[in-house]
Amino acid sequence: MDFHDRRVVVTGGAGALGTAVVEALVGAGAVCHVPCFHEAEAQHFRLRDNKNVKLSIAGNLADEAVVARVYQGLDPLWASIHIAGGFAFGPLREASVATIRQQIDMNLVSTALCCRAAIAAMTGGGRIVNVSARAGVEWRSGAGMVAYTATKAAVAALTSALAEEVAKDGILVNAVAPSIMDTPANRQSMPKADFALWPKVEEVAATIAFLAGPDNRVTRGAIVPVYGKS
Repeated sequence: MDFHDRRVVVTGGAGALGTAVVEALVGAGAVCHVPCFHEAEAQHFRLRDNKNVKLSIAGNLADEAVVARVYQGLDPLWASIHIAGGFAFGPLREASVATIRQQIDMNLVSTALCCRAAIAAMTGGGRIVNVSARAGVEWRSGAGMVAYTATKAAVAALTSALAEEVAKDGILVNAVAPSIMDTPANRQSMPKADFALWPKVEEVAATIAFLAGPDNRVTRGAIVPVYGKS
């Protein structure tokens, strides 16, 4: 991969998967713009001192004014990767309206707004990669986390429709759909699981980097399963 002199936005870039993505991209020469929700997130980001990483304290990406500031001045933008999101577990009968709306904002609205801003900044074509989830494409597996599943399914639908909409502009839009990934947080919450079955964040990051890279010349509208052995 050659990302030299290419600017890439990575939302959620300070998280476990985001860090792996940023690491892969800066290693290939990209300049990564990483909007953080708050200062504490930025302070814990291990790549914050990398010269090719541009951190900002952005706030809520479901706010269109916030998103406009993140993408301001990034024309031309090569790629935008949307990892930021949220998870809510529990049966729908127990979900509050606030929880449902929060899932919509965190997963769907933030992705849609970032896609919209990215398109405006991609004057010469580019790449967009969204993050859905296994439950977002295998809906029955989303029992017990219905609000999350529905919003990740919406991200998958947004990706496919948008890919068709902007193909003639030279913008290729795709998504990955991870299963449970091997992260410290997931290991802590599921200590009895077989971690060897889970995809590693570096492996998922490699798929994202390909979809976001110049070597991807024809793939669009794909929701790529990244399940590992699970």
